[in-house]
Amino acid sequence: MERPAAGASYQRFPRVRIRELRDEYAKFELRDTDASMANALRRVMIAEVPTVAIDLVEIESNSSVLTDEFIAHRLGLIPLTSSAAMSAMRFSRDCDACDGDGSCEYCSIEFHLAARATDSGQTLEVTAMDLRSTDPKVCPVDQADAAGDSRGILIVKLRCGQELRLRAIARKGIGKDHAKWSPAATVTFMYEPDICINEELMETLTLEEKQSWVESSPTKVFDIDPVTQQVTVVDPEAYTYDDEVIKKAEAMGKPGLVEINAKEDSFVFTVETTGAITAYELIMNAITVLRQKLDAIRLQDDDGDLGELDAHLVGG
Repeated sequence: MERPAAGASYQRFPRVRIRELRDEYAKFELRDTDASMANALRRVMIAEVPTVAIDLVEIESNSSVLTDEFIAHRLGLIPLTSSAAMSAMRFSRDCDACDGDGSCEYCSIEFHLAARATDSGQTLEVTAMDLRSTDPKVCPVDQADAAGDSRGILIVKLRCGQELRLRAIARKGIGKDHAKWSPAATVTFMYEPDICINEELMETLTLEEKQSWVESSPTKVFDIDPVTQQVTVVDPEAYTYDDEVIKKAEAMGKPGLVEINAKEDSFVFTVETTGAITAYELIMNAITVLRQKLDAIRLQDDDGDLGELDAHLVGG
């Protein structure tokens, strides 16, 4: 592999194009970069964008069928609105304004829950809607979506005479520490496929052979034009790199009928959030976190910490 000349720049200028954007879903293209940057962005979105989640639970009374630990775990996994987590809140480990007891306006939000079943003929469902926050900006996502008909995430069911009272403290954290702080339900990316059909070779096939070849793909990538009877690519991104159409072409004695390559500098991302923050906030906050990490590396380079590595790359 040829090494760049001394002083040569590795700098690239990635481009992003949004295809679809909703509150909890986004699909976008990332171009003019490589897989290392795409995967770094994916990992940051999953594990390093901060949110708020319940981290401490003090049970005052629990006569339900679930243990205290079970309920505390369920409370921790309830997504809370976290738009302010990125800039307005401190990590509790970095907060110098409190002693960690949860009574701090800078790093903690307090929740209270009090429920008691009094109807002997009906089970009481205690949900996230029953949590009361001391900060209206931070609440369960079900409460924030008041227009919806959701009854909230179920915490526990109570029969007549059973009671649950507790105090909970929510703190800022990241998914790398615990999955409850991850704002991402799923983040995936795929190489954008480049599909080229050999039209001359395709014309040597009969209509039945074309239909058989099209149907060999497990997903709807190809179709036959009803007017021209030519095979067309209808959805290249439905291709799953399974090579089934390539194997089919070889079995038909037509190798080279189609050529499929992954564009190594073009990726299609699909992002779904838990509702703690919007998909747009997740993407932008991830870019901010990634930039901070790169700035930290640059500062180390300025201090000379990376000089030996640089000499190795340049000198071989």
